[in-house]
Amino acid sequence: MKLMIVGATGLVGRHVLELALAHGAVEQVIAPARRSLPAHPKLVSPQVDFDRLPADADWWRVDGVICALGTTMRTAGSRQAFTRVDHDYPLAIAKLAHPHGANTYVLNSALGADPESRIFYNRTKGELERDLQKVGFESLTFVRPGLIGGQRDEFRPGERLAAAILKVIGPLLPRRWRINPAENIARALLNAAIDHKTGVHTVESAKLA
Repeated sequence: MKLMIVGATGLVGRHVLELALAHGAVEQVIAPARRSLPAHPKLVSPQVDFDRLPADADWWRVDGVICALGTTMRTAGSRQAFTRVDHDYPLAIAKLAHPHGANTYVLNSALGADPESRIFYNRTKGELERDLQKVGFESLTFVRPGLIGGQRDEFRPGERLAAAILKVIGPLLPRRWRINPAENIARALLNAAIDHKTGVHTVESAKLA
């Protein structure tokens, strides 16, 4: 399998990349990114500007795509910038990879994703899920984690506080509200891409705890 991983420099994406490079079913990984990634015999990592993706690059020819691209409102600085990273980029990637032969797309979405949500973050994720279903993939999977557990490169004080609280009370909560380790999310993303089951599927946070 030739697999594209987008967002391979992020917390979840790094774990997906590591698992994919070690998996026997994955022959090659294409990981377009803004900055270079460590060299590996199975890895091709073109440096790209996500605002100006090359439409006819040969590396679009993959069997499946895993998208773990995302940001926060604090990092993005505005709703418009957040939408560009969490909706527009993943959708643009889907629309470029699909006509080049990708029949599978797996998205790291979010708990509560809903295009009708009053919460901006959840609504954006839901709108992306809705729009991806229009692209025409044979296999489309939405993995919806809650609070992601793991060590990020960037400091997110809100997540740190929430994680500290959930670490204490987590065992008392329903599984869907517990911390979802990044490794578990990455494994679910990769498994969905390799299995490439026909239709639209959702992996909820309770299965990621």
